Amino acid sequence: MRSAVPVFSIVGHSGAGKTTLVEKLIRELSARGLRVATIKHAHHKVELDTPGKDSYRYKEAGAVMSMLLTRDALQLVADAKVQREPEQLAQRFLGEADLVLAEGFSHAPGAKIEVLRRACGQPPRCAIADGLVAMVTDMDEAHPQLPHFALEDVPGIADFILQRAVR
Repeated sequence: MRSAVPVFSIVGHSGAGKTTLVEKLIRELSARGLRVATIKHAHHKVELDTPGKDSYRYKEAGAVMSMLLTRDALQLVADAKVQREPEQLAQRFLGEADLVLAEGFSHAPGAKIEVLRRACGQPPRCAIADGLVAMVTDMDEAHPQLPHFALEDVPGIADFILQRAVR
């Protein structure tokens, strides 16, 4: 049986560069031969399926999951009322991945890497007790006991993630 897929949440304030970092990490880790999946937490309502389309109609009729498969891709729409934390979602839906990068989820359990820029003028979003394991920052004074990475040190961050993932 396959062990749990490692999940790392990239957290930080709005505008700190979370999405940019996740995008760069996906490229770096994929170039190293890993299959990387992502989970994004949105705070606003997003329409995941189009009203009137077949998959939407199936969900409206009561299906717990609806999958749309094309020649090149698939889309899954599933209930996530109970299992909403990155580790739960990864184990349920992303079993083919070697690693999962979640964006957001600062209040969920699990390993977190915070992106914090001095220019944002904010204190750290997470504490070590929240699962914070590293900082990607230009602020040496933010959680100095944790490993710090420069904002552009994508290879170093990837190395850190891979070292933690094999624990």
